[in-house]
Amino acid sequence: MGNKTMRMRNANFQTFRFLAVFSIVVAIFFSAELVHAQTIYHYQDSSGVVHLSDTQTTKDFKPFFYFRLPQNVDKRQVLYLINRNAKTYGLDPALVRAMVEVESGFDIRAVSPKGAQGLMQIMPGTAKDLKLKDSFDASKNIEAGTRYMRQLLDRFGGNVKLAVAAYNAGPGAVSKHGGVPPIAETKNYVEKVTAKYGKAL
Repeated sequence: MGNKTMRMRNANFQTFRFLAVFSIVVAIFFSAELVHAQTIYHYQDSSGVVHLSDTQTTKDFKPFFYFRLPQNVDKRQVLYLINRNAKTYGLDPALVRAMVEVESGFDIRAVSPKGAQGLMQIMPGTAKDLKLKDSFDASKNIEAGTRYMRQLLDRFGGNVKLAVAAYNAGPGAVSKHGGVPPIAETKNYVEKVTAKYGKAL
């Protein structure tokens, strides 16, 4: 009985210590001086001890994603968001990754000559329809972009090539032409996404 009580106390202590350390991490992230702080990685070992690091020394360390991503976020964080949202909306993460690379080159602050914004280059009008208030918030941008792609796939019967074309030219243009619109930019976009995706669309 005494050992069981001791184990319970140790577990409670570990939980308390984690919460205490986590509170410190929260304070750091919200500190005005450290708005652009590095990513914080965490790892909980078999004994319940939580380790924190500013570098991913091993694959066991996972980044915290509880905060708005800073402008200079590293690609690993973006890939995490892509995988998470692709799973949510039933998309192939490799396809979304290809689209992000072609659209913005993983540049969170990217703006096209036509005004498309963020990682998935969402036009202001589309952002309004998707209720996306900040296209430069990486997490929200990818969520809205993958949600929009899901809508396009549903509209075009799961045809990935048409959905990709519609993402670039708009669903109206694809419906009007009954396929990929004869627009050089759109045809080039579909070809680039196909090449990055590594699969035929």
